Amino acid sequence: MFWLVPRALVPMLLVGLGALLGAWLGRVWGWPVVGSVLGGMAGSAAWTLVDTLRAGRLMQWLSSSLSTASPALVGLWGEAGLRMERALRSREREIQREQERLTQFLSAIEASPNGVLLLDVNDQILWTNRVAADQLGLHPQRDLQQRVTNLVRAPAFVAALHEREASMTPVQIPGLGGRGLISVLLRPYGEGQRLMLTQDVTERERADAMRRDFVANVSHEIRTPLTVLAGFVETMAGLPLSDEERRRVLTLMGQQTQRMQALVGDLLTLARLEGSPKPAVESWWRLDRVGRQVESDARALSGGRHQLSFDWGVDLEVAGNEGELLSAVANLVNNAVRYTPEQGRVTVSTQQREDGGLDIAVLDTGPGIAAEHVPRLTERFYRVDSSRSRDTGGTGLGLSIVKHVAQRHGGELRISSEVGQGSNFTISLPAIRVRQCELQAQIH
Repeated sequence: MFWLVPRALVPMLLVGLGALLGAWLGRVWGWPVVGSVLGGMAGSAAWTLVDTLRAGRLMQWLSSSLSTASPALVGLWGEAGLRMERALRSREREIQREQERLTQFLSAIEASPNGVLLLDVNDQILWTNRVAADQLGLHPQRDLQQRVTNLVRAPAFVAALHEREASMTPVQIPGLGGRGLISVLLRPYGEGQRLMLTQDVTERERADAMRRDFVANVSHEIRTPLTVLAGFVETMAGLPLSDEERRRVLTLMGQQTQRMQALVGDLLTLARLEGSPKPAVESWWRLDRVGRQVESDARALSGGRHQLSFDWGVDLEVAGNEGELLSAVANLVNNAVRYTPEQGRVTVSTQQREDGGLDIAVLDTGPGIAAEHVPRLTERFYRVDSSRSRDTGGTGLGLSIVKHVAQRHGGELRISSEVGQGSNFTISLPAIRVRQCELQAQIH
């Protein structure tokens, strides 16, 4: 029955029980019983003291950092300590696994090519990856817990942030320092929190603008000859013309037709260059053989009105698409002949660089090109002088084709020019695509 009584009352109950037994049994038997009861009380007190000390050691361990093992105790307190330690270690391992998963998740976001920010209910920055910080000019650590509107002040972004309704339409804001364009998308998550995704769309917008300009330029270039042809057809159908007038009209119609054919041909060439794989390195051909064909075409185009000089090197072979490189070099030479005044000089030279690569340079003594136009010369349909280009029969795509051919062969097109001093167009090829015939023969 004692187990139904609180531990603190047990000694008192034992004393009372001993007194009752002593009164009932009398002097002979009563005092031994009382002594037995008092001895039991002393044992109970000792046991209580030891039990309290064990509990104290366990409580002291629980109040510590819990980095050590639980105290070695026996009995109930020892079992309790072991169970608590086991539960704590299990919880620590679970927390460690969750932290590792969180670290891996944040590392994956950090590796993303797009920017990611986490905003709380007050639009304060909880976390940001490096890409978003670089795009928006933030510090990944110092700017945490800062309101994002204090750091990103673009009106379009602030307006989108104040609209609490989710939208799938991103807003575009200027990049850091006003350079480029950043797309920002806000998505809600959690309880009032929001995910902010950023992406640098500068190149994409530039490509879209170039695509729009390209379509507009093609439409304009084709519309002009079509308008001329339509007018001539209407003239021939509605007016009586003499034989000489008819021949003149037909000649002009033929010129406009050739112009459209050249334009369509150059467009198809560009499409083929952009959509086909790079030429292999196994196909070798002699540069001087291709050069003689370019030289023949240039002399026919000049008709003796220019001083032409050609140097195709000694026993040089080039690897790649012969037709593409022939077209690229011929394009540069023909342009030089067209734009160089009579008695002007056009020089074609080749030179092997120290790294084994090859430079094919076309120099002329033409009017030259102003510095502000040089970086844009390889853009499609870009013309320094539109009227002059059309008079010479150009489509505005030639230098763009040359640039693509050079890049497909691992090289580049370099342009230098000065007004009144002429121009220098150089196709630079890498060493892997150049070799000397004599050296190759000795190897074999």
